[in-house]
Amino acid sequence: MNRKPYLIAEIAQAHEGSLGILHSYIDAVAKTGVQAIKFQMHLAEAESSIHEPFRVQFSKEDATRFDYWKRMEFTLDQWKGIKQHCDEVGLDFICSPFSNLAVDWLEEIGVHTYKVGSGEVNNFLLLEKITQTGKPIILSSGMSSFAELDQTVAFLNSKKSQFSILQCTTAYPTQPEQYGLNVIAELKQRYNIPIGFSDHSAKMATGIAAVALGAEILEFHVVFHRTMFGPDAIASLTLEETKQLVEAVHDIHSALQHPIHKNNNAAFNELKSIFEKSLALNKNLPQGHTLTFADLESKKPKGYGISAADFEKVIGRQLTKDKSQWDFLNEDDLA
Repeated sequence: MNRKPYLIAEIAQAHEGSLGILHSYIDAVAKTGVQAIKFQMHLAEAESSIHEPFRVQFSKEDATRFDYWKRMEFTLDQWKGIKQHCDEVGLDFICSPFSNLAVDWLEEIGVHTYKVGSGEVNNFLLLEKITQTGKPIILSSGMSSFAELDQTVAFLNSKKSQFSILQCTTAYPTQPEQYGLNVIAELKQRYNIPIGFSDHSAKMATGIAAVALGAEILEFHVVFHRTMFGPDAIASLTLEETKQLVEAVHDIHSALQHPIHKNNNAAFNELKSIFEKSLALNKNLPQGHTLTFADLESKKPKGYGISAADFEKVIGRQLTKDKSQWDFLNEDDLA
């Protein structure tokens, strides 16, 4: 992974259906250092019905899940303004469609990349629509077994699509035992494509660990404050945490690009001469004294006496001259 990890800040429904709040998120995210911002395009009539149950019954103003999606909608012109704002601040505009109609809108808007949510990985109708655009695709694997992913990967390969997969656990917030960090390597080996991590833990450490383990894409929810209203706020990072995560991830990437070769420590020769020590005596001793371990001390710097590493070689040998306490011990002092 030579390129920096691709960092995606997901807004999802954190805007609460407010266009003003959504635009304020774009400005805030642009200051964090991520490369992309991700939205979800919900068009209630096309994707849902009044029969859809709530995943979490959080809303006190929406009688049904359908009503909630309706309240999350924006017009096509409003979405075009959102995309333009992202362009102006240098953020890639990524969006998850949940209907074929949303794909049509996103093509008219000019989406950068399609994100396929965990619940849509086996929706081949939607995937067919997306593949027809020729745009890159990012898949979340949160609810998919390897058998199911195999089918989706085979479908996308048959369409010659450019795609990547994110290890993801559909739990909000995700607990440490649910992260599945081991799956990152398994996905890489199984599919030989770019692999990333979609995080819902609300902890910076999770994303840092994922990148250290080879994630090339990192997606995470962001929110102004975790006490805000909405289904994802509790599983999100704050904007300040996002800034810290970006810095940490870049540091980890830099570290991975510069492996240390422990067999070559020539760069430390000068420091070693300062920190390493020479043998010395811890008491006044006469000529002819036979040295024991109890007579020895080690003192800085290296090179003013026998190396402290070689102390066993002097035990049992006799002094050829009187030595004072704290004198360095050299080979010519020994018989």
